Amino acid sequence: MFYILYGKDDFSLRQKLEEIKQELSSPEMLAVNTSLLDGQQLSLIQLIDACSSVPFLCPVRLVIVNGLLGRFEQKSGARQRGARSKMKLNSNLEEWMALADYVRQMPATTVLILVDGELNEKKAANRLLRSLVPLAKVMTFHQFKDKDLSDWVQNRVKQGGGTISPGAIGLLIGLVGADLWTMSSEIDKLIDFCSGQPITEDSVRQITSYAREANIFVLVDAILEGRRKVAQQSLHRLLQEGAAPPYVLAMITRQLRLIVMAKELGRRLFQPEIRERLESTSDYVLEKALKQARAYTLERIKSAYHRLLEADIAIKTGKYDGDLTLDLLVVELCRG
Repeated sequence: MFYILYGKDDFSLRQKLEEIKQELSSPEMLAVNTSLLDGQQLSLIQLIDACSSVPFLCPVRLVIVNGLLGRFEQKSGARQRGARSKMKLNSNLEEWMALADYVRQMPATTVLILVDGELNEKKAANRLLRSLVPLAKVMTFHQFKDKDLSDWVQNRVKQGGGTISPGAIGLLIGLVGADLWTMSSEIDKLIDFCSGQPITEDSVRQITSYAREANIFVLVDAILEGRRKVAQQSLHRLLQEGAAPPYVLAMITRQLRLIVMAKELGRRLFQPEIRERLESTSDYVLEKALKQARAYTLERIKSAYHRLLEADIAIKTGKYDGDLTLDLLVVELCRG
C-alpha cells in the first residue's frame, strides 16, 4: 500500500492521514509499528530498511516520510544553486529514482505514505513524483476557494452540532480566510458560545479573534472618505479591544499596500502566482482592496503613507503617546 498526500491545505491532509491510520489498526499497536522519517535528510537505503522491517504484533508497518518530494522540486524564480550543491542534488535524485522499483516489490505488510506541501504538478517539474504517481494512491489538497470554503464551514458547524447563517459564514470567511486550522478553532469557540442557538454575524463579531481586521476595513474606508467621526469611533473601538498602536499602524499600512497593488494589477491580484507573494489573504480582503483602489487616487494613498511614517517615528521616539498619535493621524488623514 503506497500513498502520496500533498498540497497547501495541511489541515485536510492531516485529517486524511489520521483516517488512513484508523483504517489500518488500533492506535496502540500502530504506534509501535510506525516510522516517521525526514525526507530532507533521508537516504534510499534508510527508507528501504524501514519499509522492509516486519511488523510486531500488528498486521502492518506504517512508514511516513515528510518532505521527500519537495526536496527535488524545481522552484521557479529561485536563486541558482552552486555548481557543487546542484551536482549533489542531481546525484541524490538519480539514487531516489530507484524507489519506484523498490515499491513494486515492497512487503505486503508495509504501508508507505509520502507527505508533502505544495508541489509543482507540471509533468516535467518533478521527476521523482512523475515516476511514483502510477504506483500510488495520490491525493492532492489544494487551498479552498471561498465557495468551497463556505460549504466546508457549513459542514464543519453541522458536524459540531450547530447551525450558522449565510451572513455569518461570509463574515467568518472574510475575517479568517482559508487557514482551516484557525477556522476550525474559531468554529469550535462559536458553537460553544452559542450553546445550541444559530451562529449569527453578531456572534462572529463578538467571539472571532480576527474581528479586529473588519474594524480596520471600516477605519480605512472612513479615513479615505473623510468621515472623521466614524474613523475616530472605529479607532477608539480597536484601542478599547486591546489593539496596540503599532498593530493599528501595521494593519492600515497593509491595507494601503493592497490598494496600491490593486490599482496596478486589478483582477490579476487573484492569480495564484501573485497571491503566493501575499500573506494569507482571502477573496473578501482582495475584493475590498479593489473597491477602494477604484475610489481613491494614487496621490491620496501616497500622502497617507507619508503620514503613517511620521506617526510611526513619533511613537517609536516617544514624541507623543501612541493613542494620541493615532488620534492626530486619523484627523489629518481625514482632511486629505
